[in-house]
Amino acid sequence: MTFMVRDADHDEGEWEEREGDLSLGGISWLGKTAPLGRDVDVRFRLPGVARELRARGEIIRIKPDARGLGFQLRFTALETQEELAIAKYLDDLLMAGTR
Repeated sequence: MTFMVRDADHDEGEWEEREGDLSLGGISWLGKTAPLGRDVDVRFRLPGVARELRARGEIIRIKPDARGLGFQLRFTALETQEELAIAKYLDDLLMAGTR
């Protein structure tokens, strides 16, 4: 899945594209450099959802990986509507995988 991320403390900062994984509680991705702060703004699209989803999160883990750095982010500000869209998307993926 593709995410756009940027430091939350720098509203004028550049959005950076990252490939990663989505869960109900946050996201993870691989990268070469760490954001400047722990708080990160995230935006992404889900299949079947017309609008872009936006959230704020806190990086809770940075782990060196053979391919770069592995980042784990926990959502700290996520609207209920976005959380429900993520839950539906993940549930649909799970159900599609069991057929």
